[in-house]
Amino acid sequence: MPTLDVMSIRKDFPILSREVNGKPLIYLDNGATSQKPKQVIDAIANYYQQDNSNVHRGIHHLSAIATDQFEHVRKKISSYINANHDHEVIFTKGTTDGINLVTATYGKMNVGKGDEVIVSAMEHHSNIVPWQMLCEEKGAKLKVIPINLKGELIMEEYDELLSSKTKIVAVNHISNTLGTINPAREIINKAHHIGAKVLVDGAQAMPHQKVDMQALDADWYVFSAHKMFGPTGVGVLYGKEDILNNMPPYQGGGDMIKDVTFEKTTYNDLPHKLEAGTPNIAGVIGLGATVEYLNSLDFEQVNQHEKELLNYVTEQLKAIDGLQIIGNAQNKTSVLSFLVEGTHPSDLGAILDQFGIAIRTGHHCTQPLMDFYNIPGTARASFAFYNTKEEIDALKKGIVRALEMLL
Repeated sequence: MPTLDVMSIRKDFPILSREVNGKPLIYLDNGATSQKPKQVIDAIANYYQQDNSNVHRGIHHLSAIATDQFEHVRKKISSYINANHDHEVIFTKGTTDGINLVTATYGKMNVGKGDEVIVSAMEHHSNIVPWQMLCEEKGAKLKVIPINLKGELIMEEYDELLSSKTKIVAVNHISNTLGTINPAREIINKAHHIGAKVLVDGAQAMPHQKVDMQALDADWYVFSAHKMFGPTGVGVLYGKEDILNNMPPYQGGGDMIKDVTFEKTTYNDLPHKLEAGTPNIAGVIGLGATVEYLNSLDFEQVNQHEKELLNYVTEQLKAIDGLQIIGNAQNKTSVLSFLVEGTHPSDLGAILDQFGIAIRTGHHCTQPLMDFYNIPGTARASFAFYNTKEEIDALKKGIVRALEMLL
């Protein structure tokens, strides 16, 4: 199989040619947000320069163009994730907004006193706190799928947690901290068997793989554009048509109505029922350009390249005395969390920044996971298809130099 042309791809990302602290930028914080290709940047700029107008409401030329562009992106997303219908694609502010939308609508309608919601021990705070708030309000119970020390879900324990009380299961597809790829289809099948609905947090999965909604069979799937080489402030909630139809509006305002009187409001059809107010039009158009860019890539080559990066960085960093990798799941993507004995992750990150190397340090919005490992946080290097083995060599060299300064 031909290999990914990484050097050609890197030319599409203007920021990768800049310097930080006098050093070439080595960007290894893709789990927090990914960089944007020129095609996406240009699409956003072109909208503001040429077609800026509100959508759905105007009959003039610019509004018609903006509306056509906006709604065409919905079709692109629907095709990209293999949804059954375009109106199953709801535009949101991002993953967190999508999760909160589901908890505030379906959750409040269908979770009651004594019911149970299941999450996993490796969830991002945004897939814990909204469910926690819902359970506190409704008198329901939040249950947690435990993990082993390798950072893998203990599926036998999940089987034990499922019961007739289970209303919703909410899990991430890929862990932002550990890189673990969870068995989402198995989780969904087992939940459906006992009549529960499943929300999958796909924020970390979308940059690394194509996700097929028909094959996965999730009831909801949420993701953010900015994690998958698109703009910030925009994301997608995919939901099955019958479930979305039965969810009440999340917010009131423009676009989500058919008719308003002081006595009664009639709500709009999908998808507009769940999209109140002027949306992030430029962001959605940028997301459309993102999907076009991703469609131009061979994801078999992408996956092979990222697997090679993960294997290489694991091998290189294991050779550093005192370095411990957190999360060694058998099935994982190109994320590496680590600690070095005698150092604090923040100190390590600050020194690496002086060398132009951007990593993430802290608890990565997964404090319960840090508690499980009994650590305050980690240093995390997270990779995308534009990263290289040479950058990993620089990371290793930077860590060694940092340790010489810290120890």
